[in-house]
Amino acid sequence: MTKPRILVWDFPTRVFHWLLTGGLAVCFLFALMADEHSFWFSAHMILGIVIGVLVVMRVVWGFVGSRYARFASFIHSPVSVMGYVQGAFTGRDERHVGHNPGSSYAIFAMLLLSGLTIVAGLMMSFGIEAGEELHAASAYTLAAVVAVHVVGVVWYSIRHRENITVSMITGTKEGELKDAISSSHPIVGLAFLAVAILLSIGLFQNFEPSRQQTTVPLLNLVIPLGESESSGEDDDID
Repeated sequence: MTKPRILVWDFPTRVFHWLLTGGLAVCFLFALMADEHSFWFSAHMILGIVIGVLVVMRVVWGFVGSRYARFASFIHSPVSVMGYVQGAFTGRDERHVGHNPGSSYAIFAMLLLSGLTIVAGLMMSFGIEAGEELHAASAYTLAAVVAVHVVGVVWYSIRHRENITVSMITGTKEGELKDAISSSHPIVGLAFLAVAILLSIGLFQNFEPSRQQTTVPLLNLVIPLGESESSGEDDDID
């Protein structure tokens, strides 16, 4: 008997998922096609700032959001993750209404690595020498985690005959009525979207190509958008 489709993923979680997916893809593309003095490099950094703000919002939502959005709902022990991975290869893995143990660790890793990559990028801009190597290491590690996560999504969808990519669009999955969340929290989701759009517009409008910097709207915080040359200048002086 086919189970009914129930609401599992609230709107803020879905909005964040797709904004992060698109933002990271564009950031990687800009990084590959641009040198540090081009507009595309500056655009890469601006999008990074926007992603950073969204990550902070998602972390907050991970504590106050709906059932399956909360971190508490998908904290799994290393033993359970190992058991899940083993089950995936033997055909004994269990279906989960929310995040399974494998995707749970991928989500935590992506949030942590996204934040670390953005912080390291800002360190580069402000002339902190360790920022460049940290930025590259965290960015490539993030790309690897994303690739593994995509493979896991495809495998899970085939294994359980359930398109979880579509579920992250509609917010619904097959399940028991008792497992459904009561609201998709549309207002909070629209707030996520509004912050992303308005912050992006403000940062691009405040972009000064000659100085390669932008100003954060409302805060009047100036952020350089290129690798600082201060360390190189110091070497020349020495």
